[in-house]
Amino acid sequence: MKQAVGELNATIAVVMLIGIMAVFFFTVLWPSINNTMVKNSKCSDAMCDANSVGADGMADCVYKDKKGNRYNLECVWKG
Repeated sequence: MKQAVGELNATIAVVMLIGIMAVFFFTVLWPSINNTMVKNSKCSDAMCDANSVGADGMADCVYKDKKGNRYNLECVWKG
């Protein structure tokens, strides 16, 4: 019986640890990952000005969505 209770406590500890890790991932890490993916996809569809490329390799770009809204972005110049 003592062994079964010990295994139950270990199982509860593992489940709690997984829950804590999931909360950390979805509240801290995922928003950053998602924002980076969205920005990269917008930069790949944006029109960039070759004359605006700075020393850091960043260019001023304009992204136009399907509704016709225009967004000014700063994207990595890819040539």
